Amino acid sequence: MPLSMNSKVFITCAITGSGSSQDRSPHVPRSPKEIAESAIAAAKAGAAIVHCHVRDPETGVPSRDLKLYREVTDRIRDSEVDMILNLTAGMGGDMVFGTPDSPLPLSNSTDMASAEDRVAHIAECLPEICTLDCGTMNFAEADYVMTNTPGMLEAMGSMMESFGVKPEIEAFDTGHLWLAKNLVEKGILKSPALVQLCMGIPWGAPDDLNTFMAMVNNVPNDWNWSAFSIGRNELPYVAASILAGGNVRVGLEDNLWLAKGQLATNEALVERAVTIIEAMGSSIMNPEETRKKLNLVKRLPK
Repeated sequence: MPLSMNSKVFITCAITGSGSSQDRSPHVPRSPKEIAESAIAAAKAGAAIVHCHVRDPETGVPSRDLKLYREVTDRIRDSEVDMILNLTAGMGGDMVFGTPDSPLPLSNSTDMASAEDRVAHIAECLPEICTLDCGTMNFAEADYVMTNTPGMLEAMGSMMESFGVKPEIEAFDTGHLWLAKNLVEKGILKSPALVQLCMGIPWGAPDDLNTFMAMVNNVPNDWNWSAFSIGRNELPYVAASILAGGNVRVGLEDNLWLAKGQLATNEALVERAVTIIEAMGSSIMNPEETRKKLNLVKRLPK
């Protein structure tokens, strides 16, 4: 594949995530106020899109509480800073098994919800984008399986499209792209689709460049895509994604560090991404340019 560097790049900042990072850095936002303020700071630093989960404000434990999503959404929309809101719809498909000699009953930490419940906050808040994790996989910790059956994805994808919210396909492996293309072929998702290539997350696609390019080469030419890796490879993947023709995601969901021994903030990670992008000779797309590229309509405060 010839080098096809992206000359105009949009940045997504993944603000807080649903991992157990809340006690490993004081910069991981917990409350709706903290999440919104961090999103606003990231947007001021150059992020066109902010990708938000919510957490219990006291414990920092990831949550699906609709009231928390409503508060984050309202705070972001009431600010005077323009940004594209991207809410997760990835939670509610967490299956946690018992020990290998006694896998059932499932652990109390299992969180399996209906398609309607998994997108209830999307229907309520109507972000411009929401995520659709396009596959099932063993996910990082213990015997936790991220569960997204074809039927579940068809139901969730159909509802997202009916809300007028653009699904962002989260592809953690090559088979997830295969399934995503099938959803478009069936008319469940509209084309051109939007894809996030999620690299280096155990136990999905590793983030070596051969695997990355296999993922890139499986994205249809008319789709829009960006990519990220986690931990120490988050910032190198800013350059890798641009060189391969894509866009960029950074943020505390994926990486807590700006440099060895230096904890990051979301705005600092966005600022570093801007530096890398501009040093490579590319330019940063603002939210309005990104809306036009992705065919989005700006949502106004209620």
